Amino acid sequence: MQGIIVKSIGGLYFAESSDTIFECKARGVFRKKGIVPCVGDRAEFANGVITEILPRKNYIIRPPLANLDQLIFVVSVTEPSPNLLILDKFIAVAEYQNIEPVIVLTKVDLEGYDNILDIYRQAGINVYIIDYNSENPADRIRQLLKDKISAFTGNSGAGKSTLLNEVCGDFNIPTGEISQKLGRGKHTTRHAELYKMPWGGYIADTPGFSTFETNKYNIIKKEELAGCFREFTKFDGDCKFRDCSHTKEKGCRIIEAVSNGDIPKSRHESYCCMYEEAKQIKEWEL
Repeated sequence: MQGIIVKSIGGLYFAESSDTIFECKARGVFRKKGIVPCVGDRAEFANGVITEILPRKNYIIRPPLANLDQLIFVVSVTEPSPNLLILDKFIAVAEYQNIEPVIVLTKVDLEGYDNILDIYRQAGINVYIIDYNSENPADRIRQLLKDKISAFTGNSGAGKSTLLNEVCGDFNIPTGEISQKLGRGKHTTRHAELYKMPWGGYIADTPGFSTFETNKYNIIKKEELAGCFREFTKFDGDCKFRDCSHTKEKGCRIIEAVSNGDIPKSRHESYCCMYEEAKQIKEWEL
């Protein structure tokens, strides 16, 4: 049979096929090959044993999740204020892994949000505004999630649990427990689980991303970094120097685009910071 792994805990894997959940173990040969099945994997299994992991289109390390279609960043415009550098780092990881980044802005009734909205829409990233005072945003988010494998992430206090309960609360999906299961504290078990949506698709929760370094998720080489900023694409390749780092060179088309307002300044500042960090990566870390 073939199905999707929706839960992994204690060496057991729970694969869904034809609306039925099958409890499985992994073949010992996977360990020898250094393969660890994870939630989101498409797998073949028989008699309670996973026999093959089908090719992944992407993979994030913590929590282990494979084959994500989109990573949804829940960002509060205040309390806590957004950290654009951390957000940009994780958007870059999503881009590097070919996962569609989506931003959802919360607490917009407490603070203006035009600046952050302009930055990311100009960067070509979908931004959703969540205002519980003027509308019920659940239906729009459900449409966003339909028929996709999606993960939500965001700082503690950004309103992620509130949003998940608003979107999924009518369907008895235990979103209130997800954060606790995935572990905010030292003593909680950290595991991933996919929840099937009644309208189609799956949803996973991920730990808050403020405390993790990007290289815990993926190491992006400095030469590949510009490709993780989608608004750079139409200018990349037009620079005066072929090996332009896009950080300080004269004749750099990307720096020129920042000066002209075609690329948001904060995005370029994040890129420069990430480029400096990438320069410090040792060959053995790759």
